[in-house]
Amino acid sequence: MQEGLTIGRLARQSGVGVETIRFYERQGLLPPPARTPANYRIYPEQDVRRLRFIRRAKALGFTLREIRELLDLRHRPDASKKEVRQRAEAKIADLDRRIEELARIRAALQHLVSACDGHGPATDCPILDALEHDESRSA
Repeated sequence: MQEGLTIGRLARQSGVGVETIRFYERQGLLPPPARTPANYRIYPEQDVRRLRFIRRAKALGFTLREIRELLDLRHRPDASKKEVRQRAEAKIADLDRRIEELARIRAALQHLVSACDGHGPATDCPILDALEHDESRSA
């Protein structure tokens, strides 16, 4: 048998599932592995680090496209720290926009909830009425 890790072992060591590994392969985040004569995937040890990198980047909110870009920077000899920092700063700005949007949505929902006493039939519910009449746009 060739040296390397089976997909199950790679999954355990990297902390991601087997199907996730296959998905990352299809997305181009993980290079296609070598195959045994029986057509089993055999992964190099460095794929453990690569999958951990992907998992941690996802936990920080990076998209698969952004992770691919970060991986490219990681392995490009002429890449600079400035390029990596700019991507991280852009992610922070994106998160700030999303937080603002979520706060706006929360406030609109809070306004709707405060208009409903929670008693009586749903047909008289101000929350449902507001959703039906698109009154929540102003919030």
